[in-house]
Amino acid sequence: MSFKTADLCDAHSDEIRIMEPLFSNFGGEPSFAGPAVTLKVFEDNSLVRQTLEEHGQGRVLVIDGGASMRCALVGDQLAQLAVHNGWAGIIVQGCIRDSAAIGEMPIGIQAMGTHPLKSVKRGEGQKEIEIQIAGIWVEPGDWVYADDDGIVVSEAPIH
Repeated sequence: MSFKTADLCDAHSDEIRIMEPLFSNFGGEPSFAGPAVTLKVFEDNSLVRQTLEEHGQGRVLVIDGGASMRCALVGDQLAQLAVHNGWAGIIVQGCIRDSAAIGEMPIGIQAMGTHPLKSVKRGEGQKEIEIQIAGIWVEPGDWVYADDDGIVVSEAPIH
């Protein structure tokens, strides 16, 4: 799928929601798009792993990590799992780690930053709920489009 978020904004500004510019690209694919799977977690990536173990089918995992900058929710092992299972991308309102390795992988990953510490594993979090991330609401199944210019979300696919 070829798109530019700037072009989507020009053509569909009344149909999309635009995330605040909090994220940087870390994955080997600078642009990615697909239907959203939503998670709400805080400093615990158990549900992230569990979700990425599913077949991604070109979906985008959107993680409300509470904007924590105290640990990473995604590292190279989870990114590789996402690649293996066919996820289009991951957006983390929080941190990732192993950024050099992730940068070599054929997946889109955007996050607020990096942190070397792994998260705890308490098995806590919520899946497939409406989440507020970077100033907008994202519902499961919304379409997410991400590139170097930003991230936009729509209720249905746009072209």
